[in-house]
Amino acid sequence: METCAHIFQISGIKTHEEKRVLVQGVQQLGGKYIGGSVYQEASTHLIIPQVLSSEKFFAACAAGKWVVTPDYVLESVKNGSWLVEGLYEVAISTGAPTVFYPARQWREKVASGRLTGAFQGWKVLLVVQEPSRRAMFKRLLTAGKAEIYNIPPPGDVSITHVIAKPITENSTFYNAPCYPVTHIVQHLFGSNCIDMNFNITDDHPAEMMKADVVVIDFSKLETELKDYVVKQQGRSRLSFLEFLGYRDPHCPQSQAETDFSDVGTMIECGLFTEALDSVRSAMLPGLLPPVPHLTALLDYAQQENATPFFQRNFLQVMYNLLLTNPPWMAPSRMKKYFSQVLQCPRCKMGLWPFLQTAVSYCLSSEVTCHPLPAPASPTLRRFHHDLVAFVLKLFQGELHSITAGDFVQPQGTAVSQASASGSLLYGAFWTVWERSTLLSQAVKQLTQLLVHAASEEYDERAEKQRLCLADTLLELLSVLVEFWCQQNFKLNQNLVEKGLQDLAEHLTVISQDVAPAVVVQLVVRVSSTRLKVVMADAIFRSLCCRSGLTLGDEPLSLKKMVLSYLPALGRLARSPSGARISTGPTSHSCTSQETDCRSQSSLAKETMFGDISVIFYWCARHTEGDNGQDIRHTLILDFSLLFRLFSLFWVFFLSALCVLDEGETLLHRACKKNQVETVLQILALPGTDVNIKDYAGWTPLHEACNHGSTACVEALLRYLPAPVLHHQVGGVSPLNDALRNGHVDIAKLLLEHAGSSLLQQTDGDGHTALDLVSSPSQREELLHCAQVGDTAAEVWNLPLLEAGSTLLAHLIFSYQQERGLPGRTHKPCDGARSLGHRLVKALETHSYQTVTSGWTDQRAVRLTEDVETLLELSRGMYLGQVSQAVRECTGQNSQFLMEILEHLKCRAQTLVDGF
Repeated sequence: METCAHIFQISGIKTHEEKRVLVQGVQQLGGKYIGGSVYQEASTHLIIPQVLSSEKFFAACAAGKWVVTPDYVLESVKNGSWLVEGLYEVAISTGAPTVFYPARQWREKVASGRLTGAFQGWKVLLVVQEPSRRAMFKRLLTAGKAEIYNIPPPGDVSITHVIAKPITENSTFYNAPCYPVTHIVQHLFGSNCIDMNFNITDDHPAEMMKADVVVIDFSKLETELKDYVVKQQGRSRLSFLEFLGYRDPHCPQSQAETDFSDVGTMIECGLFTEALDSVRSAMLPGLLPPVPHLTALLDYAQQENATPFFQRNFLQVMYNLLLTNPPWMAPSRMKKYFSQVLQCPRCKMGLWPFLQTAVSYCLSSEVTCHPLPAPASPTLRRFHHDLVAFVLKLFQGELHSITAGDFVQPQGTAVSQASASGSLLYGAFWTVWERSTLLSQAVKQLTQLLVHAASEEYDERAEKQRLCLADTLLELLSVLVEFWCQQNFKLNQNLVEKGLQDLAEHLTVISQDVAPAVVVQLVVRVSSTRLKVVMADAIFRSLCCRSGLTLGDEPLSLKKMVLSYLPALGRLARSPSGARISTGPTSHSCTSQETDCRSQSSLAKETMFGDISVIFYWCARHTEGDNGQDIRHTLILDFSLLFRLFSLFWVFFLSALCVLDEGETLLHRACKKNQVETVLQILALPGTDVNIKDYAGWTPLHEACNHGSTACVEALLRYLPAPVLHHQVGGVSPLNDALRNGHVDIAKLLLEHAGSSLLQQTDGDGHTALDLVSSPSQREELLHCAQVGDTAAEVWNLPLLEAGSTLLAHLIFSYQQERGLPGRTHKPCDGARSLGHRLVKALETHSYQTVTSGWTDQRAVRLTEDVETLLELSRGMYLGQVSQAVRECTGQNSQFLMEILEHLKCRAQTLVDGF
């Protein structure tokens, strides 16, 4: 590939529009632009309006680069191709007819090969204490090909220059002359530097070289970043502006002034339609129909003989009540009223059982507070769904009341925060003892119903049915999550983070047997960004964990997503296409090499005990009959059930005996003895963990490779999910184990299965697997097998790749929204822009470690790391982490991820250019 001959940096142009025109012109002619306020070695041209006392200008001169005016780009655009640079070099008039071109002498010397840089041959001891100035001088001297050394220099190095401040020129240091920092400029331009008006003084020698560098108080910066993060995390995510029109009536009428006695009589006579019409016609702002009347009408609406017209009118009455008498406006009066109405008319167990019954009936579930008409008619199912949607509307209003405290209500009083603790939402989902945890019993039940609804409606996707109940429940979950977080954020921010993590991991556990597409679509539809971030992160980590991939347990950050999650996505794409894809549980224990994820055997045991409990429950139910029939007779009649029970007990018996001496299992022992039939039988058992370790950490694959059990290795490699081939014990991997013991055929099998990645792994002494092979022919054979493995890996698991791409795309996008990464704004006086400006400048002139050194607030550290990652992206780093599978995949979700990454890179560039 031909190297680009026109790579530009810009200095001294502060007008954003002028810079934008230049950058567009460069790109239009096929050139490249590098942003930032520090010099980049990759650049070939520097654009400046006139001679500047900036780092970029001095470094470009020292490196022999072209230094041209903006007219060079503008005229080249008009010409349609690049012009000759000589006519556009920056020049200085020195009086009379003389014109001095400051960069020309060094550029011509470098171009002719006489020099590699202005400081060629310099061996410099840089004695500058201030870190940012030292870094700037180091970049400048390095651009001119000087060699920089620290104190003390190596003994075999003869120092030629000591650049220091404030050492005089007549001093010596390490037997070398000492110069002030001004000597750098004097060497570059000689006597002409006087005409260049650089104002060279020893008091401020670096100011002429860092026009873009801002002195920043890092301690103050940490405080401002912390305040910014707290403000971002405490803001409201969901807004419902339609509730601004909901009002508490100014002159509520007393109940006695309205006669609802006829309504009661109609209900007693079974005239429910007429009674409902009377309620509708008598309703005025401030009027509340008696609770018994509404309860009776609700009970009738849930009956099979209720007409759709009646059900719609009843819901209209409820919405009119909510509009004219919102419970969050007068909680002491309205909360009690709505809590009495919104419960089962027969069981009267409260709001959550009422919702649970409505949802369960829509799902044709038997878990209801009392028997409802069966089979469920479409009309009645729609009514129950509409009831859930109504309660969701009420909860949205309560959330609005605590997140829109800035709005003043018609009576001149804002909604108090204290009212939220007595809200209907709080009372429905959290008991008094559960309010310190997000994952209450009711929330767990809601998530179960959500996953059930999503799975059921996904199975009906062929009928083009839109997810309706699942969307409603997901919005309900988002509302209650935001409500709980708003209530607890100011009290305990760590409690909020833990609550969100617990909820996300609970969702991964209960959805482990659900198709990944269902869970992914749930993540996509989440309206709360903070909930979407933790859900996408937990499910993506679960996908990786279940596929044998290990991710670090450090907190989520943009850098972690780029450096860890993107490579993991590429490895997910290479998972066997026939593997069962599920989203199992995720926890911190899944993130350590030495600690296994929750094994399949544990999941199987849970299933086994669940099956046994179902069998005994079934048996108990069959002994309750009036005829007192013998349970043995029942079991004999159902031979398949008896066989299932016997099989389960046999599996349990094998599980109890699987641990032998030193933590070995039967699978370990069979692999040692090359008993492939036994291995196949064990692998066929439900819940077998192919990566189980003994007390020393050895896996069955280790034992098979060590003892030369080729047939067992083949059986293990065919098992799904595939065994982990990169696991090491004391630096010894299965491949090392095979080669150390001379089992080359097994080594070939491993390489054909996993490819060349195994050859890159080193042992405890830093040696690769090929270092253990002395025969050149064997080395060639192993390399060939690795190539075969790499080629076979090109058969990608597209469903898993698409699922992972969707999760990662939404995770990156939502993370940016949630954390509020500072970016360019159009308001110069905007505080966030000012903070972002200082943060970017600090990171461009200092290392990330220097900026955050001594910081104690991890939120500020994490935000700074995120901005540092964006700056690195603007310089073209990290994008190599995107695997070939993701780049070449034509699936819409993988392409969407690539668009998100490109948007992230553009945002990074905007972040640099905007300041």
